[in-house]
Amino acid sequence: MDYKKIYEEWVTNPFFSEETRQELLAIKDDEKEIKERFYADLEFGTAGLRGIIGAGINRMNDYVVAKATQGLANYIIHRKKQSRGVAIAFDSRRCSPEFADVAALCLAANGIKAYVFESLRPTPELSFAVRYLNCVAGINITASHNPAEYNGYKVYWEDGAQITPPHDAGIMREVKSITVQDARTMPKQEAIHEGLYEIIGKEVDDAYIAELKKLVIHQDCIDKYGKDIKVVYTPLHGTGNIPARRILREIGFEHVMVVPEQELPDGNFPTVSYPNPEAAEAFELALALAKKQDADLVLATDPDADRLGVYVKDKEGEYHALTGNMSGSLLAEYELSQIKATRGIPEDGALIKSIVTTNLVDGMAKEYGVELIEVLTGFKYIGQKMLEFEQKGHGTFLFGFEESYGCLIGTHARDKDAIVATMALCEAAAYYRSQGKTLWDAMIDVYEKYGYHVDKIETLTMKGIEGGEKIKSIMDQLKANTPKEIAGRPVTWARNYDNDTAINMKNNAVLPTQLPKSNVVYYEMEDGTWLCVRPSGTEPKIKFYYGIVGSSLEDAEAKAEEFKNELLKMIDHMM
Repeated sequence: MDYKKIYEEWVTNPFFSEETRQELLAIKDDEKEIKERFYADLEFGTAGLRGIIGAGINRMNDYVVAKATQGLANYIIHRKKQSRGVAIAFDSRRCSPEFADVAALCLAANGIKAYVFESLRPTPELSFAVRYLNCVAGINITASHNPAEYNGYKVYWEDGAQITPPHDAGIMREVKSITVQDARTMPKQEAIHEGLYEIIGKEVDDAYIAELKKLVIHQDCIDKYGKDIKVVYTPLHGTGNIPARRILREIGFEHVMVVPEQELPDGNFPTVSYPNPEAAEAFELALALAKKQDADLVLATDPDADRLGVYVKDKEGEYHALTGNMSGSLLAEYELSQIKATRGIPEDGALIKSIVTTNLVDGMAKEYGVELIEVLTGFKYIGQKMLEFEQKGHGTFLFGFEESYGCLIGTHARDKDAIVATMALCEAAAYYRSQGKTLWDAMIDVYEKYGYHVDKIETLTMKGIEGGEKIKSIMDQLKANTPKEIAGRPVTWARNYDNDTAINMKNNAVLPTQLPKSNVVYYEMEDGTWLCVRPSGTEPKIKFYYGIVGSSLEDAEAKAEEFKNELLKMIDHMM
């Protein structure tokens, strides 16, 4: 791909706006920046398109959004499903409403009706809306928890989950076969007049909230303790503010305090450098308010409200951060134990997690007699399993989660849902209070019952072309030279999901991984330690996930620190 030629085309062709032309002329003497913007097209990763906002084929802009949407429209038309329409949502990021309209008007110009939310909505509600409105697909304009300079474009299929094979490959083939100038559009008023652009809002909101209420198990405990439990919540300038507060208010939590500095939508995220509930920085204002108000738990949702970060207070008044593995395990134990106690576990019940998620719940699945299913990273694969259950008529989804602070309770959505997680965690707080326990007590009970598992992640950010090459080099080295031991621990099994092999390191027996091809390697070690390495599908990063088992929380943390230090030496050697 001749990036200079494409750059010149964008600068000189009157098809592109004067604003775009001026932005690109401003970098005419910056060879590296021109190359970064034009050396390749943005491609779908685990969550669709995601990139820095700006002019160029490797950036998020109106033209790239329109091209992606034209490809989606072509795919829908080829499958003869254009009569069912597409639901479109957007978050609080810069350009999100504009990108949503670009997508809607492209669909309308192709004769496909667009159902566009009147204002920002959370990702799980978009997932819900696709099925509620019987749409063939959904589009969500969001970059989730990425920094402010990013935006993105997630595509959902008719089952309400993000696109998986064969649809992802089919849509991308269509996108790659056209240019930005092939994308169609039409005037908004004309689209509305022809019934191809419909604004949606309250009806879908009410239906979504109604589905969440059906998932409450212990309304009795909420009625008794909901007026006493104090919750501090922050939407981190994103979409969670209205739905999270609404569901908690309507089921009976009276003391929900929102961080005022982070309440209103703002795509610049002025109070944080990185609007991610995984980051301690995101909780600084919330924790200050929690300590002032003596709150019982502190909750933060990311900008599109599919991830939930949590701090819980113990009986001594100290706040403890729960990782995504911890909060997911705590909620899994609560949901499974209470489903068993109130209505019984179905014979075909299933708990689904990604391969980089904690093994803490493995024992939980055995305890409650449910099938434990592992899938590749990306919640779309959990959604894919849910669809498989429906198609086969066998399998009852009970709980699904990823280590990256995302889980799903119920089948109303097919993506991570921080709104339902917020509701369930507050309900669990009320239930455990009825037992004389805090949520931290409940977390320790989980460890005591299933073992002290500590799970960590080391992330290396490597931006640009050079960074991409370094990431590829690390992955290539691991695939070509399977380590016999890591941090002094003998490797017992080595899985390479890129070539579908699982090798027993003791006898060299080779089995299939039984999962789709993916650029991931995974190592199991003798003492229950594990390590998984994969490039991020949404950011210029390579991630090293690992899990350790100890005799206590302190012991597991100490062993994890030791393992991290040895892992960093190994990474440094590969660099």
